[in-house]
Amino acid sequence: MESKGDERELKEAGAEVLPEGRYGVRIHGWEIESSKASILKSLQRQEWEEKLGTCHLPEMIFGNSSLVLKHLNSGLKIHFNAFDALIGWKREALPPVEVPAAAKWKFRSKPSQQVILDYDYTFTTPYCGSETVEMNSEQRRTSEESNCNLCWEDCEEQLDLVALASKEPILFYDEVILYEDELADNGVSLLTVKVRVMPSSWFLLLRFWLRVDGVLMRLRDTRMHCVFGDGIKPIVLRESCWREATFHTLSSRGYPVDSAAYSDPSTISQRLPIIMHKTQKLKILDVQ
Repeated sequence: MESKGDERELKEAGAEVLPEGRYGVRIHGWEIESSKASILKSLQRQEWEEKLGTCHLPEMIFGNSSLVLKHLNSGLKIHFNAFDALIGWKREALPPVEVPAAAKWKFRSKPSQQVILDYDYTFTTPYCGSETVEMNSEQRRTSEESNCNLCWEDCEEQLDLVALASKEPILFYDEVILYEDELADNGVSLLTVKVRVMPSSWFLLLRFWLRVDGVLMRLRDTRMHCVFGDGIKPIVLRESCWREATFHTLSSRGYPVDSAAYSDPSTISQRLPIIMHKTQKLKILDVQ
């Protein structure tokens, strides 16, 4: 799912498409680029298993797919990729969700050997994106001995949902799948990131969506918004919202228990109670 605005809209907004071979736009000092590739092959999966220290990975990993947003003046780079997300999964190490189907899942990885589900097979991740500062050679010369640290600080500001709902032209839009697992046909585990670029700002949604049929639903959303400005250091807001509920809880509230009613997380997110919510602002600190 991808789209770019027409040439007139891009020109009026002071934007341009990236050079041939790259998919994205350059606007107000930002380069916003998405990249999509096929799933990891077996050799690449083995390399990832060694790096991550696990023999369990999602069925489909789009390891060379990514979304990158780079602010050229400051060198700030915000990016999203499957490897960093799986590092988050490994570190969080949630206990496995107990399901009636677990007995047959024990043979899922190697039919000839019994595999005990003693790990989080849902691949739930706390991942909110990755960020770094990448200076070019000219920036490094002029910055002398200084460098930058990045940190997210809690803040009272909220995303401007009214502005985001306005009828601005969409200059660029794309959705990138980072990994997916159908949980042996007993649900879905899916990590995606969507971005849209308007004349006034960019907005993105990183979403982890989990449905273990008949047992549990989990939604972890990260939204980021940046209004374009003339400042050297951009202002980026990030909202994290985690929701979760068991099918039993939903049933007790009168909602259906049929998994077919929960195929689209966007339509049912309000039914899931919030278990964590915070808004943060990205700080770029000069360190001498």
